[in-house]
Amino acid sequence: MSIALVTPKHYFVDEAGDPVLFDSKGRVLIGSEGCSCYFAVGLLDVPDPVGLADDLKKLRADVLADPYFKKVPSMQPEARKTALFFHAKDDLPEVRREVFKLLQRQPIRFSAIVRHKQSVLDYVRSRNQRDTAYRYKPDELYDHAVRRLFKERLHKHDAYNITFAIRGNSHRTAAFHLALEQSRERFALEHSRAAVGQLAVQAAYPTSEPALQAVDYFLWALQRTIEKREDRFLELLWPQCSLVVDVDDTRQAEYGTYYTRKKPLTAAALKSG
Repeated sequence: MSIALVTPKHYFVDEAGDPVLFDSKGRVLIGSEGCSCYFAVGLLDVPDPVGLADDLKKLRADVLADPYFKKVPSMQPEARKTALFFHAKDDLPEVRREVFKLLQRQPIRFSAIVRHKQSVLDYVRSRNQRDTAYRYKPDELYDHAVRRLFKERLHKHDAYNITFAIRGNSHRTAAFHLALEQSRERFALEHSRAAVGQLAVQAAYPTSEPALQAVDYFLWALQRTIEKREDRFLELLWPQCSLVVDVDDTRQAEYGTYYTRKKPLTAAALKSG
């Protein structure tokens, strides 16, 4: 009797910006030096993680072997930047362009949840008025974004391999797994359809999981659009984007604004402020 092989769905998850609202003394940090105005969690659906990893490794080897980059500081191993892995914020524009071209050829799909931190702050203050014991924790914004991002993505396959980028020194694997299970439970309740696929969850650094480097590039392009209103990078990658939800843009619907391949996210389309 033959045994059917299960081909898992591979998802890779990272974030852009940060979920921090206050400093240690309770002062609002949004928009101050080093603190973003927006927070996003992105997911990359990768059919062939090994193939993508091989392509990224080959590109990095080609870049490092190019005499044009020989004396560039970020290319030196001791800098722990491009010599080890691609990171859009640190990579040179010439390198960034090559990574974008590589990603444009890949059969990958990106989705993201975007939050306006000022809107989150308004919610926190409103909740504090109703419940004086409530204290905002940055992880709750991250976990809420994860639940919404995965809500309809964990019920079609028999198995899922989900890798999320380690945030600082925090692995939070158990918390991430719990957020995924809660997402599946809510979907099951709303649709009367149980999701039984096995979840394999791990935390990793982009040096060990190159697909996380690809997620970083998509998120960097998204962040440039929402923070800087510079959308030329996201425009390059939009054919690989499935869905971006701007949760706090409720101009037309209370559940937010949805951007799809047929309705691109551009700087002009974003809510001001």
